[in-house]
Amino acid sequence: MGRRKGRDISGWIVVDKPEGMTSNAVVNKVRWAFDAKKAGHAGTLDPAATGVLAIALGEATKTVPYITDALKAYRFTVRLGAATNTDDAEGEVIATSDARPTDDQIAAALPAFEGDIMQVPPQFSAVKIDGERAYARARAGEDVEIAARPLYVDSLELIARPDPDHVELEMVCGKGGYVRSIARDLGQALGCLGHVKTLRRVWSGPFDAEDGVSMALIEELAKSPELDDYLRPLEEGLADLPELRTTHEGAARLRNGNPGIVVTADAEYGDEAWASLDGQAVAVGIYKAGELHPSRVFNT
Repeated sequence: MGRRKGRDISGWIVVDKPEGMTSNAVVNKVRWAFDAKKAGHAGTLDPAATGVLAIALGEATKTVPYITDALKAYRFTVRLGAATNTDDAEGEVIATSDARPTDDQIAAALPAFEGDIMQVPPQFSAVKIDGERAYARARAGEDVEIAARPLYVDSLELIARPDPDHVELEMVCGKGGYVRSIARDLGQALGCLGHVKTLRRVWSGPFDAEDGVSMALIEELAKSPELDDYLRPLEEGLADLPELRTTHEGAARLRNGNPGIVVTADAEYGDEAWASLDGQAVAVGIYKAGELHPSRVFNT
């Protein structure tokens, strides 16, 4: 028998991602630093973006979908007057405009991007077209046709206008949103073109960037017991679901994949919820008439 690689360690680590690193590179570095067997992230950030990258270790990876689906907030600067092929500052300028909208014109254009909207992802994105990544086709010089997809935008606000060429915005949105597409489409709507210059994810579900750990600290404390102090309980990944309490007997049944008895204050029949014993997550599932029918079970 070969040695099982890595520790059975579970929980969330909230990284304040630095500019210039891919999300996967951050995950790999975190997995290495914790010597964790398993790691995954909840929602990619472009290499140029900073802010919350929530990384799940071990059993917490089972809660990733709930953070991926949660609302997220982005603070970003749009450079007005130029469109790029990537819709951000990394790409090459493909069109320019001398038009510069007023603050009032910008504010008036924002409500059209709120609520349930349809959004076309950037050509340089990881969206798959016929099994191939869009950016691979775009790099090969193809004109990529990407279908519009639904996005829920909770709010889009004008934060600052440092100069005529730049506007700072904050957006709160659901999963699958491309801030680069918002910048591109807003620039078109205003008749002045635009692309993202800087982008920061300020929060993601229950996780805030200001509580985030820097990559420098992770590297400094790598493989040391002190690093474990920054690990947050996997239960934080379930913050958006109702918590139901179970008994020792109920927990035993749930762990075997069977419905278990739960006590609830705020779940209704058919709700997705999670069961806890002494504050620790036992399972996620569907609540029906006094029992939780498990879909995911935690082995902590």
